[in-house]
Amino acid sequence: MFKGSIVALVTPFRDGQVDEKALGELIEFQIQNGTQGIVPCGTTGESATLSHDEHNRVVEKTVKTARGRVPVIAGTGSNNTEEAVTLTRHAQAVGANAALIISPYYNKPTQEGLFQHFSKVAQAVDIPVVVYNIPGRTGVNIAPETFGRLTQVRNIVGIKESSGSLQQVSDIIRQCGEHMAILSGDDMLTLPILALGGTGVISVAANIIPRDMAEMVQAFEKGDLALARRLHFQMSALVDALFIETNPLPVKTALGMMGFCTEEMRLPMCPMSESHREQLSRALKAYGII
Repeated sequence: MFKGSIVALVTPFRDGQVDEKALGELIEFQIQNGTQGIVPCGTTGESATLSHDEHNRVVEKTVKTARGRVPVIAGTGSNNTEEAVTLTRHAQAVGANAALIISPYYNKPTQEGLFQHFSKVAQAVDIPVVVYNIPGRTGVNIAPETFGRLTQVRNIVGIKESSGSLQQVSDIIRQCGEHMAILSGDDMLTLPILALGGTGVISVAANIIPRDMAEMVQAFEKGDLALARRLHFQMSALVDALFIETNPLPVKTALGMMGFCTEEMRLPMCPMSESHREQLSRALKAYGII
């Protein structure tokens, strides 16, 4: 299940509450347009501002709406190991196919602490686990050698790599060999990571261009490098616009412009600046989305 274009889904809000109707419509839009997996409650899903009840409900709603048509890889990470265990056990209980576990943020654990954290969470469940490395948000990088050690844990089977370093990706693949599926966590680096041996992407851009992202990964898999490169460059200006402010501000704003949900965020996420909003709007128009 850890290949192709997998969307890091936004969590839509309306009047301070999770908008379950919009959430269901977003999931259907993804499935109908070729997305091969759905990640609810990740960074893009504003998981840090969801209550535990909301978090669990979003995972349940996603599983029920997907109805087994695509895998659901629930974001269940925390900087509190026991909390991550609880969230991951719930995801397994309601039928999620796998869990995505971000490295503990703020704590800045050692590499040994990281190894013990991921090992304990994974060993608490039977579903597969994907380890999520994003040092720009967490303050600590998971070393390739630590990923190599994590191959010893039976159900840790994938990595979402968002360090922005192709050298790190190369070193991880060298350490882990066939034991880990490597998923890009950076939309702009997806094609280079595929070339190094990655299996797909957990994508922000797929929220708004699911078909093009899925087609690019599939083109690479089929050996059609010319099409994969064309789609990569076709998407590049739009992807740049989706990161002119902190994710998920631009992508949720884009979905609002497209009529899928409100542009409502939860503090400390706030509306985009007007100049950046106009820049995003121009990019969406140039792509033909609005």
